[in-house]
Amino acid sequence: MVYSPIMDAVTLHPVGRIASPLTSRSDAPRQGDEGAPTARIVLDAAAGPAIEGLAVGDRIVVLTWLHLADRDTLVVHPRGDRSRPPAGVFATRSPDRLNPIGLHEVTVQAIDGTTLTVDGLEAIDGTPVLDLKPSLGPVDTR
Repeated sequence: MVYSPIMDAVTLHPVGRIASPLTSRSDAPRQGDEGAPTARIVLDAAAGPAIEGLAVGDRIVVLTWLHLADRDTLVVHPRGDRSRPPAGVFATRSPDRLNPIGLHEVTVQAIDGTTLTVDGLEAIDGTPVLDLKPSLGPVDTR
């Protein structure tokens, strides 16, 4: 069965790009806590006011568009391990999926204008950034 969208199209506009020493999917660890390097989030100048209030040490969630993903993939072997039974992409963190939105929780290491240096980001160089959100802590700290 071929996937067919049931809603109108959604238009997204990247707010920046990832600058990383990772240059291919095969270079990248599967998750940020599996050896991902320090990377930079280079935001468009127009997004500058949007980072007001962010500080070094903050935990943030970076939403990216996994631009090299296969959007026709619906089922994968989790983590590429063929000894594991196939699973639908919604049950995995596979980058290959219908709407390849990446979700990365990182810590801000430095802020220089509209460039954030962050730890452990497994996105490859040039990956479009869709949004940044603060990580949620306990209810009384929100």
